[in-house]
Amino acid sequence: MGQRILAEGNEAVGWGALSAGCKCFFGYPITPQNEIIEFLSREMPKRGGIFVQSQCETATINMLFGAAAAGVRAMTSTSSPGWGLMQEGMSNLAAARLPCVVVLVQRVGPGVQRLTHAQMDYTSATRGGGGGGYKNIVLAPASVQETHDLMQLAFYLADKYRNPVVVLSDGLMGHVLEPLELKALDFGPVPEKDWAVTNQGIHPDGKHRAIGASYNPLLGQTYVSYLCEMRDAYKAMEAEIKFQEYLTDDADLVLVAYGYCARVSEEAVDMARADGLKAGLLRPITLWPFPTTAIRKIAERGRSFLVVEDSIGQMVDDVLIAVQGKARVDLADVTFRHLSSEDGMIMPGRVLEEIRRLL
Repeated sequence: MGQRILAEGNEAVGWGALSAGCKCFFGYPITPQNEIIEFLSREMPKRGGIFVQSQCETATINMLFGAAAAGVRAMTSTSSPGWGLMQEGMSNLAAARLPCVVVLVQRVGPGVQRLTHAQMDYTSATRGGGGGGYKNIVLAPASVQETHDLMQLAFYLADKYRNPVVVLSDGLMGHVLEPLELKALDFGPVPEKDWAVTNQGIHPDGKHRAIGASYNPLLGQTYVSYLCEMRDAYKAMEAEIKFQEYLTDDADLVLVAYGYCARVSEEAVDMARADGLKAGLLRPITLWPFPTTAIRKIAERGRSFLVVEDSIGQMVDDVLIAVQGKARVDLADVTFRHLSSEDGMIMPGRVLEEIRRLL
């Protein structure tokens, strides 16, 4: 057992990064993730790490490129408008196959809008918002403890596959306060970073290292062979699909939700079961790679789906792709909030009403 404390989700991001051995953080203040920056500005230097508050998000993502190229565990965090500014840099990180972690705490949109929570960056996170058709592993925590643990998994997966990993949170998950057990997790060994630009570019083999956001003919690569390597890496990442099922075995209606909406949906399922309605929940933990096969198997059993997400519909597209027309898919979206303003949220009672309507 590790030390137990009371912490909010954004603080759990910082504790998880420290437990993972993160050595560098670059970031720019933006609500609702400022607690991450505040925490790491205080705690990272105590442990011999580097903390830099950059002048903007475009500078941040390029600083992250430099640190990742040197082979150290490095990260940044941001919110939706800052995420938009980082997209060219994200494409470059993926193109250079640099392991790093980016925490995205979503807020309401589109546009800058206000500072409250939402789930409106799913598509840009899972599809790659910059140019070139790259992919990032995307992890979606649904508790403070899981935020801490998935941060450590994110660094491990980044190193394992030499690829950026996105931890997709939201304003509610970032500020919920819960018990947290501080513990370092061991996921196994990772490949040696013999590609890193270290020792002034000179390694024991006597060769220099250079990293750019493109293929390298000096390494015998062609453009097509370079893309084949990326394609094979993305295929291998599918082994990391993670999800949780709750009361799905006999369910007539299966809810699909992530983040705070998954917690809301689990409570709605319990309320429905108390009313004799057979509802269940499938919660994707990896949003990419997406648990397509698991959803397809449920669809083949003749079940229907209700996607619950705090947007006008993004993850629902992945569910529709998964079921291949074999099941009905409905959506409880941002318009299901208990208030008509951006301060509202999707509540269990409103989801229960939709479950009753569908069943």
